[in-house]
Amino acid sequence: MANEDRTSYSPSQVETKWQSHWDAHNTNGFRLEELEAAERPYYNLMMFPYPSAEGLHVGNIYAFTGADVHGRYQRLQGKQVFEPIGFDAFGIHSENFALKQGLHPMDLIPSNIRNFTRQLRRIGGMFDWNHTVDTTDPSYYKWTQWIFLQLFKAGLAERKEAPVNWCPSCMTVLANEQVISGACERCDTPVEQRRIAQWFFKITKYAQRLLDNLATIDWSDTTRKAQENWIGRSEGAELRFPILDGDGSEANGTIDVFTTRPDTIFGATYMVLAPEHPLVDILTREDHRAQVARYREEAARKDVVARQKVDKTKTGVFTGGYCRNPATGRPIPVWIADYVLMEYGTGAIMAVPGHDERDFEFATEFDLPIVRVVAGPDQGADTPLDEVYVGPGVLVNSGEFDGLGIDDGKRKITAWLQEEGLGEGRVNYRLHDWCISRQRYWGPPIPIIHCDACGPVAVPDDQLPVVLPRVEDFKPDDTGVSPMARVEDWYRTTCPECGAEARRETDVSDTFLDSGWYFLRYPSTDFDDRAFDAGITKRWLPVDTYIGGNEHAVLHLMYSRFLTMVLHDLGHLDFEEPFTVFRAHGLIIAEGAKMSKSKGNVIVPDPIIEEFGADTFRLYLMFLGPFEEGGDYRAEGIQGPFGFLHRLWDTVHAAEDGDPDPEVERKLHRTIKQVTDQLSTLQYNTAVAALMEYLNAVRAGGRTARRGEVLPLVPLVAPFAPHIAEELWEVLGHKESIFDGRSWPDFDEEKTKASTVEIAVQVNGKLRGTIVADPGADQEACVALAHAEENVARHLEGVTLRRVIHVPDRLLNFVVG
Repeated sequence: MANEDRTSYSPSQVETKWQSHWDAHNTNGFRLEELEAAERPYYNLMMFPYPSAEGLHVGNIYAFTGADVHGRYQRLQGKQVFEPIGFDAFGIHSENFALKQGLHPMDLIPSNIRNFTRQLRRIGGMFDWNHTVDTTDPSYYKWTQWIFLQLFKAGLAERKEAPVNWCPSCMTVLANEQVISGACERCDTPVEQRRIAQWFFKITKYAQRLLDNLATIDWSDTTRKAQENWIGRSEGAELRFPILDGDGSEANGTIDVFTTRPDTIFGATYMVLAPEHPLVDILTREDHRAQVARYREEAARKDVVARQKVDKTKTGVFTGGYCRNPATGRPIPVWIADYVLMEYGTGAIMAVPGHDERDFEFATEFDLPIVRVVAGPDQGADTPLDEVYVGPGVLVNSGEFDGLGIDDGKRKITAWLQEEGLGEGRVNYRLHDWCISRQRYWGPPIPIIHCDACGPVAVPDDQLPVVLPRVEDFKPDDTGVSPMARVEDWYRTTCPECGAEARRETDVSDTFLDSGWYFLRYPSTDFDDRAFDAGITKRWLPVDTYIGGNEHAVLHLMYSRFLTMVLHDLGHLDFEEPFTVFRAHGLIIAEGAKMSKSKGNVIVPDPIIEEFGADTFRLYLMFLGPFEEGGDYRAEGIQGPFGFLHRLWDTVHAAEDGDPDPEVERKLHRTIKQVTDQLSTLQYNTAVAALMEYLNAVRAGGRTARRGEVLPLVPLVAPFAPHIAEELWEVLGHKESIFDGRSWPDFDEEKTKASTVEIAVQVNGKLRGTIVADPGADQEACVALAHAEENVARHLEGVTLRRVIHVPDRLLNFVVG
């Protein structure tokens, strides 16, 4: 019976009602005993936001909505879905903004989190607000510090001096990824190089395992490839070039190089060291010392990223020193150049200008010898090298190894040098140890005490957390020392081991450490005495699905994997990969351009939700384009989803009892099948299109819908528009929430099949008509129907039929002569 008492659709009223209902009934939250007893647990994770002062923008809402749609779909399938949210609130962004505004981050961040919480509640996410985290809360970073200490005690954390990118404006260390075209990504200031004592995690010990495990996890291909490239495994050899003294005799020591092309060693005509290489001082002759010192100073002012640019003019200076090529026995000159980095390989390269682009450019610039040692097709040992040759071929000018292919040459030359004690095969990785130190204020203090007698000592567990004190003067300076080093009454302490005077570590840890384990904390926030409860962790983890931005494809995801492996190896976890499935969402652009404050096209969601409602906004975002690719947000586009929800409201309220129309019923089952398939693979835009198409079929010709035609439609819409779905579910007579129990409709495969099919009829490949047949009709039946079509019959008169091509349910083609 139609609902005659219906009112018009008011998004604000419906959404206020159901958000209040969810809160009052803890619809989206778990109590501890529910977490412990869940029978069909499903952990749906999205990347937690950094709570900026500007609040959430459309791009953030797009990401969270896509993840929430997935979680709600799983819940409608009857799973117990845990979907937590939190705030990644430490770090330089907050600190710099606070400095700029004259605020303190301890005042700024709580205000920002309140605003983010308001916005996140407004969009109708299925967030469990009983289990949220704030990385700046001592109850959270107590366990961040505990994790640091687990690595420290296992020998996986060490303090050492290392070259780093330094931003003189932000006055802190930057990762290579935070340097764009030689400038700081945050403030655009040119970056310098400094050597500073830093804390590192030894992630390189896990390089091969991190690489191997990529084959075992269901992640986006682009993300897996990014991690594979970042780890950068390469097979080759480590070769030793004896250092020569002023008389040309071998002195003590060798220059060690890693190369993936040991087959080309006979073509190594000079050696290049990184300017920072410790052997530079030893190799440099007195008459070259001033020039070398000037060049090293210039190189120190350049960041690592700028030094790696392949298209820049090559620069370098000769040290005056020589080493011996272990293959040819000849002395070769040793240069320094900024394109060689201490952080990669050994900080030295054997230069083979005949077969390496950069070496060729350098040799050409400085008139150094170029020797061919690989000959390609139609080339010989004496064929001039007017340009670098990097193609296939055989070895030439390589002594007893002439004529070997490249792969054979690699193996046999490496074995020969190993016998001579001048090399061995080796695997190298591009991955470097994780620098976690930051010389700033706004972060968790590193829980180490420095004692002159005992060295670095772990803060005892019962003294955690080491609380970050409120310091009014937290502005960093150019000394490279943390502002906490100015707070003497905080850093002065006693050694936990010997009781002598000592000092606290004044650096804070990188925010990637905060975010590297937060997914472990979410389900265990009920516990103050452990980072993560063993029973709950075993039940809920690893995470079933993680959805986030591909900008974190390397660092955040790599570090999370590393920490999980370490905690597994130390006996704290029974799994070593944290995220079973990872999918990267696309990006939203606005009016054809990527959103940015400088372009003035950042879209704030609040006024849109105020006008159209959260359900319409969510539906529109998911309709923009493929979720994993993104889409172009245009203000006028929201009218379509807005109209769809109004029509859905009216249709459900007007629905009458009675049998469904057979054609509409078939369309319904096809729609259920399509939406089920597409939601499981995040194909949201085409699923929304299918829902719109089905509603049009229900309403076609102004007909009044039957209850059975719209009842299954409501849960199909529910992941995208949960508030209106709850309301219409109630209108249809249900007392419980649509998300309690299994509300997702099943489809009947037989009913997904069309009652008839339209088949194109061609004569010699040209369309001459169409026929309507039963699904699966055989060729004989289709030919008979075709002959009954006047236009087809006319084109078949007086001709010889040579053959008939029949594609069931699609095509009939008469080939005639």
